[in-house]
Amino acid sequence: MKILSLDSTGLVAGCAIVDEGKTVAEFTTNYKKTHSQTLMPMIENMCKLVELDLKQIDYIACASGPGSFTGLRIGAATAKGLAHGLNKKIIPIPTLDALAYNIIGCGCIVVPIMDARRNQVYTALYDTSNGLKRLSEYMACDIDELLAKVSEQNNSAIFLGDGVPVFEDKITSASEEYKFAPPSCNMQRAASVGALALERIEYAVDCDDFEIMYLRKSQAEREREEQQRGNI
Repeated sequence: MKILSLDSTGLVAGCAIVDEGKTVAEFTTNYKKTHSQTLMPMIENMCKLVELDLKQIDYIACASGPGSFTGLRIGAATAKGLAHGLNKKIIPIPTLDALAYNIIGCGCIVVPIMDARRNQVYTALYDTSNGLKRLSEYMACDIDELLAKVSEQNNSAIFLGDGVPVFEDKITSASEEYKFAPPSCNMQRAASVGALALERIEYAVDCDDFEIMYLRKSQAEREREEQQRGNI
């Protein structure tokens, strides 16, 4: 079972080829170029390196959000275009699930956080001690609200994601029991998207049915609504 997996929901853009029980190849960039410039060239170079014809894959897995609105749309457009051309189905994987999967098996609460601006994060709480178990809904919430929810778990916690550099001081001051994932696994990984997809084959959809999880409106939509309210 070969899966091409993609993630461009945040600062990182990545692609991977995941087969049963192993990661065949993975390309990741965390650089200033836009994902529209990097994602397809990475896929092409990766497949060339491992001598893989994309017709040989069984599914395409794509991180479905939340995350950067532009990044989400680039990833979705890429996945849909490939799925349509190859006549393959897409397995949607929530970005926060894949982030938590990076450190599956640790003995504390896992808290992926993605910077959502305005003192907010995209987040959810997970127990990864025996598989991946989500303990909360997917949220777009204030960082203080999140820390209160983590405190209710009465357990140590590991934070990861691009929200960590933004809120590290606040998290550290909240509790000595809160730690951070190491740099090797603290950001999105397409290999984690693919590994989860192998467990969720039954959720595969046709390319036209693939949907993005936004959690909240874009900044442009919010500003337009604020302007409209001001004109009333």
